[in-house]
Amino acid sequence: MSTLEEHVDVSVPLDRAWEGLHRIEDYPRFVAGVRDARAEQAGRTHLDIEAGGRSREIEAEVSDRREQHVVEWRTTGAPDLAGSFSLQPIDDGHTRVQARVEYDPGALRDAFGGPRGFAQATAIERLVRSDLEHFKDCVEQGR
Repeated sequence: MSTLEEHVDVSVPLDRAWEGLHRIEDYPRFVAGVRDARAEQAGRTHLDIEAGGRSREIEAEVSDRREQHVVEWRTTGAPDLAGSFSLQPIDDGHTRVQARVEYDPGALRDAFGGPRGFAQATAIERLVRSDLEHFKDCVEQGR
């Protein structure tokens, strides 16, 4: 498994950033490739994704550790992905959003295509960084 960690500082209080992460239906606004997202029963989330010219439906289990301001998730089928978002207050009006993604590069390539090796890692890093920047824009604009 490979691990990627990225963060972005947002100009909103921690509670507002937390709420933004929990509006699953808004994920298509800031997560590249997500065409539809919905929360389901028992901490499950359903995502319709298009990446590398391929469409997939992905189910994930999501759990909150609200007292630590952490959301953890794991796909329930292929591709095997896991990760977390942790929020850290910087001050009353600013929050750091830390994203951590664990993935199997081969399984991800099999599922969605794309480059191999270092090029794949670089592409995933750019994608996660871009998604965090889009989240920042959405949550700061109140969308």
